[in-house]
Amino acid sequence: MASILEPSKSSFFPAMTKIVGTLGPRSESVEVISSLLKAGMSVARFDFSWGDADTHRQTLENLKAAVKSTKKLCAVMLDTVGPELQVVNKTGKEIALKENEFVTLTPDLDQDASSDLLPINFNGLAKAVKKGDMIFMGKYLFTGSETTSVWLEVSEVKGDDVVCVINNSATLDGTLFTLHASQVRIDMPTLSEKDKEVISTWGVQNKIDFLSLSYTRHAEDVRQARELLSSLGELSQTQIFAKIENVEGLTHFDEILQEADGIILSRGNLGIDLPPQKVFLFQKAALHRCNMVGKPAVVTRVVDSMTNNLRPTRAEATDVANAVLDGSDAILLGAETQRGLYPVDTVRTVDRICFEAEKVFNQDQYFKKAVKYVGEPMSHLESIGSSAVRAALKVKASVIICFTSSGRAARLLAKYRPPMPILSVVIPRLKTNQLKWSFSGAFEARQSLIVRGLFPMLADPRHPAESTSATNETILKVALDHGKALGIVKSHDRVVICQKLGDASVVKIIELED
Repeated sequence: MASILEPSKSSFFPAMTKIVGTLGPRSESVEVISSLLKAGMSVARFDFSWGDADTHRQTLENLKAAVKSTKKLCAVMLDTVGPELQVVNKTGKEIALKENEFVTLTPDLDQDASSDLLPINFNGLAKAVKKGDMIFMGKYLFTGSETTSVWLEVSEVKGDDVVCVINNSATLDGTLFTLHASQVRIDMPTLSEKDKEVISTWGVQNKIDFLSLSYTRHAEDVRQARELLSSLGELSQTQIFAKIENVEGLTHFDEILQEADGIILSRGNLGIDLPPQKVFLFQKAALHRCNMVGKPAVVTRVVDSMTNNLRPTRAEATDVANAVLDGSDAILLGAETQRGLYPVDTVRTVDRICFEAEKVFNQDQYFKKAVKYVGEPMSHLESIGSSAVRAALKVKASVIICFTSSGRAARLLAKYRPPMPILSVVIPRLKTNQLKWSFSGAFEARQSLIVRGLFPMLADPRHPAESTSATNETILKVALDHGKALGIVKSHDRVVICQKLGDASVVKIIELED
């Protein structure tokens, strides 16, 4: 017990768990973004539910400047709007809703929003809901603890309008509020025309690393998004993270996981669609499934109170730690960094909680589960990956260095959750489209920034991936120097190296000299 009170070893090296930060009004300047990168953010999320393409373009330019000045890699995630129900308040005036009174939701967008009438962006709500259904509404999202959110109960359907009784008093301000009809299927496409346009323009221009597919309900949603990305050429390598936000997505989780490159557990909406006592069960089950197949899993809505407070609640601090212990690869911060008062402090706090939780993560038990799940006979790559991690554990290596060109080998190592960092040395490949030469590697390096324990560096393109031992030694020296600069490697440390020599995959252990 006394050891709990001992101060943690100071480390300027971030936690193994990654942090996705949403950039917005409170985090769009070069200075703030630079501080976020230094505090531990490795993926920047651009949420198109608010703001226009020009606003996001300027923020992205600032991100590039921050990456250059801090020399810290950062990936870019585009978050689609999807079939999100919205109340349109053109005037932006405050709307006071009183408990036990009635309010009508109408698809007539020519009407002005008031305490009696709220225009919405969907004309099929009346056909989708019935008397007794619950509808949640808030400026950002209903959380159950705000006076800026309200829950409504459907009283009757009148033509295209839905009349609801208000269950709690609240004051809504701003031009847009989010609606969520609990366990009701909304017949709107997962990728709206606006989403497709944003991906085809903003997404292509900025070569996005990740597409966060909001309200993914079926594997077909992911396949359609993949077709769109493939047709755009530039984005054929962009990874799709399916955002599970409702019971429909939960029901089809296994097939969605098969199609997607990763999963985002959108607990804000899920917390509305599921009974509160079931949310943790889904989190644990979903994270376990992602872990076993080696696909990154991201958890959202962990420190909501830090939007307005400098410290998280004790429940939130425990929640972050439990997400790490459950096997989450990354923590996604939304409002906390986008519009919160303390974006940098939030990232720093979450990073330190993750760091502490990782120290007590039961790696031994996890490793046995992962090996058992794979079964026998193992594939060649799987065998090499698990053996490299086992070797690193046995010799108490300070780091695993993996040479990779596609990033697949490094992700496979990360799947076994070694307690030491994996330095992923991405070897660029020269490619051509018959008109010009270009190097691969940057995409692969940035996409590992969402995987727990993976820390990428780009190797010199003059050193091919499958080459003589002499050039490999040169790259290894650069990688070790990089590790020393990061503070993860020092004299007399043991290092496990995973690389390809010709057709053979090799795992070797070296001990560093002075």
